[in-house]
Amino acid sequence: MLKPVLLDTGVIYALLDRSERAHGLCVRTIEGLNRQLVTCEPVIAESSYLLRRQPEAVDAILANIETGFFSIPFQLSHSAGEVRAILRKYHDTPADFADACLIQMANELETGDILTLDRHF
Repeated sequence: MLKPVLLDTGVIYALLDRSERAHGLCVRTIEGLNRQLVTCEPVIAESSYLLRRQPEAVDAILANIETGFFSIPFQLSHSAGEVRAILRKYHDTPADFADACLIQMANELETGDILTLDRHF
């Protein structure tokens, strides 16, 4: 079985905002994958906030979750200690809470495949 691919905020944003410079690249990348796409609720919250002026995009995020196109297997209540440790370890980098959750998800799912537009990842 193929391991899932994790989605970061920037990729979700670029997928849903056609004016984003990385939109085409992200669409082609997702279309070329034949693997489960997973993310976490902090990424969904960030994406929804960034796309708040585009209600159809926020609706699309929720529809993608509802249909299972994106799945959210991560539960912070089970991994809060590990996320805290990651945040402490990377306190001097631009990594934020959502990044720490993605790192922990990658550990839990045993995958290093994270689609992101962040250079610090």
